[in-house]
Amino acid sequence: MARRPRIDADEFYRRLAGARPAPQTELVYKNPFTLLVAVVLSAQATDASVNRATPALFAAADTPEKMMRLGEARIRDFIKTIGLFNTKAKNVAALSRILFEQFHGEVPQDRDVLQTLPGVGRKTANVVMNVAFGAPTIAVDTHIFRVSNRTGLAPGKTPLAVELGLEKVTPDRWKRDAHHWLILHGRYVCVARKSKCPDCVVRDLCRFKGKTTLAGAAARKKKP
Repeated sequence: MARRPRIDADEFYRRLAGARPAPQTELVYKNPFTLLVAVVLSAQATDASVNRATPALFAAADTPEKMMRLGEARIRDFIKTIGLFNTKAKNVAALSRILFEQFHGEVPQDRDVLQTLPGVGRKTANVVMNVAFGAPTIAVDTHIFRVSNRTGLAPGKTPLAVELGLEKVTPDRWKRDAHHWLILHGRYVCVARKSKCPDCVVRDLCRFKGKTTLAGAAARKKKP
């Protein structure tokens, strides 16, 4: 069986860029350290829930030294509305101590080094490298995993496979903001349930067989 031709990735991103010319993370942060903490806290939680908890936390501690001195118990009190807060408080306290004692209080600009910190996996490291330091990394979360597979842009069975696929197909000029365009598209248009295909700027490029239609959307709205 002949392989289907690849999606025109350049056109795909050109349209996403047209819809959102200046994409950025929705996490609220003050500096690379608070970004790192916010991303660690966002694991298996929404950005909105993190943003509700972090203003008070970051007002109390916005550097590794301050966070380390705040301590695990106090950190836990600030983030107890976020899922898995016990583990996350432990990780934030531990990574803060490591940054203070081993990195002079600075967040390392190295993805491999970042992944040695407690609670920091490849996705978190990619986000920090991209948002804080401008690296052309692509962090694959559930939204990007879904968009990449559903549209056929970079299908893969694992987040790493999707990441490597996106790195391969994404033209260099789009890589800096690719992560943001894809995650925002997945969060607001290519949603998990009842995707908003009529509002999608790449719907004619997309290979999703279950596309919704204007008629279907209208019918759903009429249901009591």
